[in-house]
Amino acid sequence: MELEAVIGLEVHVQLGTRSKLFCACSAEFGGTPNSRICPICTGQPGVLPVLNREALRLAVLAGHALHCTIRTHTKFDRKNYFYPDLPKGYQISQFDQPIAYHGDLEFQMDDGTPRRAGITRAHLEEDAGKAVHPEGATISLVDLNRAGIPLIEIVGEPDLRSPAEAGAYLTALRRTLRYARVSECDMEKGSMRCDANVSIRTSGSERLGTKVEVKNMNSIRNVEHALAFEIERQKNLLLAGECIIQETRSFRDADGTTVRMRVKEQADDYRYFPDPDLPLFELDPSWIESIRRLLPESYRERRRRYEKDLALSDYDAEVLTEDREVSDWFEKVLAEGVAPKVAANWVQGEILAHLNATAAPIGTLRIGPRDLAELLSMVDAGELSQLAAKKVLKEMLSAGGRARDCAQSLDLLQMRDSSELNAIVDQVLREDPKTVADYQGGKKSAINGLIGKVMRASRGKGDPQVIKQLLAERLGG
Repeated sequence: MELEAVIGLEVHVQLGTRSKLFCACSAEFGGTPNSRICPICTGQPGVLPVLNREALRLAVLAGHALHCTIRTHTKFDRKNYFYPDLPKGYQISQFDQPIAYHGDLEFQMDDGTPRRAGITRAHLEEDAGKAVHPEGATISLVDLNRAGIPLIEIVGEPDLRSPAEAGAYLTALRRTLRYARVSECDMEKGSMRCDANVSIRTSGSERLGTKVEVKNMNSIRNVEHALAFEIERQKNLLLAGECIIQETRSFRDADGTTVRMRVKEQADDYRYFPDPDLPLFELDPSWIESIRRLLPESYRERRRRYEKDLALSDYDAEVLTEDREVSDWFEKVLAEGVAPKVAANWVQGEILAHLNATAAPIGTLRIGPRDLAELLSMVDAGELSQLAAKKVLKEMLSAGGRARDCAQSLDLLQMRDSSELNAIVDQVLREDPKTVADYQGGKKSAINGLIGKVMRASRGKGDPQVIKQLLAERLGG
């Protein structure tokens, strides 16, 4: 029989607030263990939570970005379970009245095929702490710095059918939320985490199979690897006549396998009930609408604009919109009056090459968009050759400084005065009589070789057009 996978993703995204969801402790990543805690986020008796308004705003913003309906009446619930890094013995979350619901996400496969997947809900909740298991030790430690960090959990519909689709979905979701300024979505820092629900059924059937949840995947690539293994594992069990058990499994990066963690809990196991310390929240529809109106341009809208209004290729538009910060930097170069194609070539070429080589974000560059624009204006004015400009930019990225100052310090400004080039041209003609004879004998392309020699003799500083004119005058044509 022919089998197919059914995949739904649950993605936890840390909201970009400065403080935690229900207290004023810092939400910044890292820090000395247990240094960013207080009686509220450690669950001390008698304390009361106070909702972070910015977290609520970002949750609404995320809902708009995912085309969700925003709930005007919402509440928080207690999700009860016991784990060492959950100090209260429960997590404040949302159960039956999530802040956003019934949305969708458009994404694109590597071959350009468009896809769309539904969003069941997006709800606010606080993060748990972190259990640390020192290698070789017989004890485990708990760091509560992360406890109480604001999260939005985005629960997708079971609309995905392959690991590749799951990867493309996550890539689009990350870009969507980054462009909306909801979160940095850095999986390495844990600000975006994904759990995958996967089941197998007979192709064409409407009935879902038994669902297995896979956890502990810290990259999009690992999500794809975990799903590929789990789909194959479940198919083999069914083809062997065995049953799939509903359970939670952990992905092991070292060997690319999944292992059982526990038998899957049901919602009843968490004993949800409304949190008595938090009121029912009523959101003003005009406030919700004001957030929607301020939703920034999405990456898909920006990509279409680059192709239509700037006449950039599909490839250029895709590369330049992959990262919001890079795209914003490119926009500032355009604002300085640089032609779109010229700006695109230099940003996705020299600038991105430098960022990839240094593994640094664009915000750490030692130059700004105006500095690049100044350099390119010097190229346009004939003061620098393309090759010389690349050398100047390399120096600017390494040491900082203005384009003209760097060009002068490197002695790369082009020689445009014929009096400076006359001696070099005469020397090249004396040293290469054969090429001179070829040119004068009718081989007009020979002049290109002479131009190249003059350029090398002038260390790339000679203006090719001036050099060509001087050579033609001396060679008689």
